[in-house]
Amino acid sequence: MVEYFKIGKLVAAHGVKGELVLKHELGKKTSLKGLQTIFVEQTKSSFLPWFIETVRIKNEEEVFIKLEGISTREAAIKLTPKEVWFKEADVKKFSAKSSPINLLSYTVINEGNPIGEIIEIIEQAHQMLCRIEINKREVLIPLNESTLTKIDHKKKEVIVRLPEGLLEIYLD
Repeated sequence: MVEYFKIGKLVAAHGVKGELVLKHELGKKTSLKGLQTIFVEQTKSSFLPWFIETVRIKNEEEVFIKLEGISTREAAIKLTPKEVWFKEADVKKFSAKSSPINLLSYTVINEGNPIGEIIEIIEQAHQMLCRIEINKREVLIPLNESTLTKIDHKKKEVIVRLPEGLLEIYLD
């Protein structure tokens, strides 16, 4: 089964010929050279592929992207503000090695017990949140200096010490 990971969002239409602004969380300036397809979430867990015509770098975290079949500003606006997803291999290929997005699919370990696989990274000003699922329920795990113990890239694990009662809030 193909894994998809959220890398950003189509935030605006640009110009009158259907170009869009893609704000990404890849952690580096990129032209996405060689990427042929992005996936836009139409409904929860339903991804529609869009083929890329051109990509131009706007800045460190945004690119101008032109998609096949989108040739007017009005058509482009209909795709905003939708989330953009990449296949796992594309995330690894286009993200910075030090980017938090590389923690996707790592296992979160709390006090020696695996609690779930990271589905999404949510970056905030003072901390990062890892979204995992436990018993089909969404759980947000804070990653900051008081909770993060270690990141083991070889084992693909994020070791945390969570505050007492945090998991129970989500699971009770």
